[in-house]
Amino acid sequence: MAGSDRASWLSQFGHPKTSGARRDFSMHTIRYIMVGGFLGAGKTTTLGRLARHFTDNGQNVGVVTNDQATDLVDTNTFRSQGFEVGEVAGACFCCNFDELMSTMEQLGEDERPDVILAEPVGSCTDLVATVIQPIKRLFETRFEIAPYTVILKPSHGRRVLRGESRGFSPKAGYILKKQLEEADAILVNRVDELEEEQVDELVELVSGHCPGVPVLRISAKTGEGFDQLVELLGQTGDFGRRVLDIDYDTYAEGEAELGWLNSTLQVSADESFDLDSFLLDLVGRMAVRLEERQAETAHLKVIGLWEGFFGVANLVSSEDKPELSLPSNCQVKTVEMIVNARVACDPEWLEELVRDEVTAAVGDLGASVEFRQTQSFRPGRPVPTHRFDGSE
Repeated sequence: MAGSDRASWLSQFGHPKTSGARRDFSMHTIRYIMVGGFLGAGKTTTLGRLARHFTDNGQNVGVVTNDQATDLVDTNTFRSQGFEVGEVAGACFCCNFDELMSTMEQLGEDERPDVILAEPVGSCTDLVATVIQPIKRLFETRFEIAPYTVILKPSHGRRVLRGESRGFSPKAGYILKKQLEEADAILVNRVDELEEEQVDELVELVSGHCPGVPVLRISAKTGEGFDQLVELLGQTGDFGRRVLDIDYDTYAEGEAELGWLNSTLQVSADESFDLDSFLLDLVGRMAVRLEERQAETAHLKVIGLWEGFFGVANLVSSEDKPELSLPSNCQVKTVEMIVNARVACDPEWLEELVRDEVTAAVGDLGASVEFRQTQSFRPGRPVPTHRFDGSE
């Protein structure tokens, strides 16, 4: 980060805590760090890297994941890395605030965390008014709020902020824009994959849409920019105060354009096969079908779990190629799998696509598949438990 950029956000946020200082609270106060961003922006990878940083520095870390349905790749990814994870399923944090608080309370009883990292649903916004403000007002002695950061995914961010139509409608793009508008700081992710002028363009687009909001350039994959992110998250101050002026009709209609699918299954074969190759092949097959229909992918994740090992493959947009985000380096005969898909398409067609391509990929292995549970739907209208508009 350039010196002038760092000086700019320090002037807004104050100064970091003394390094290594031990906080002395009459009650155990937990640092609450929520990282938002659109589906596929890189929240899970970012929070995983942050969790390892805090753990390596001797702090107890709890993670809370969130989804409109059960069976999350993200939850299993964190647990497979050894982190304590609570899952708020069936509704977003804002619409299930009481469960969010009880989940964090349970983490506190079990592990007494110094830091809780929270990953909200990627199609949600208005989280300052419906999550951060309620925590500050109702539980202010229990939690210390870190700067609320929102990650920008370059592929969708560039198109939405340019006003281009390919992929998502203006109503779905509205959600991404609103996510940026409520952030204390915005993180432009995947800079390792972009030319410098492309990153500069993204920063310019973000700054034009959200003037005065600090922008950091990061790579969740390589760790570029993470020293600055950790320093930012260590600031003390009155964060989470950018309450949105938001149209809930447009917000709800934008969410409802997405087909949502979570599926669990088991693949079994007589001969060992390479798990990573299988995961990548499966995502690649689904990507071809989605592109043929011009169904824009918000995020598609597949995890394979076997005897303590796991691999993850994903697709984050029509512009990107399928990638093996976390290799297992395993040969397996049996594997438990979870598929999470968020795509701008009919959910019934999405379920048919996943079943077809899983069956075809398994057939090419000479293996068999057992589908255990599948949920496919469109998200319903968000109805927050609380909403503080800043005037109370």
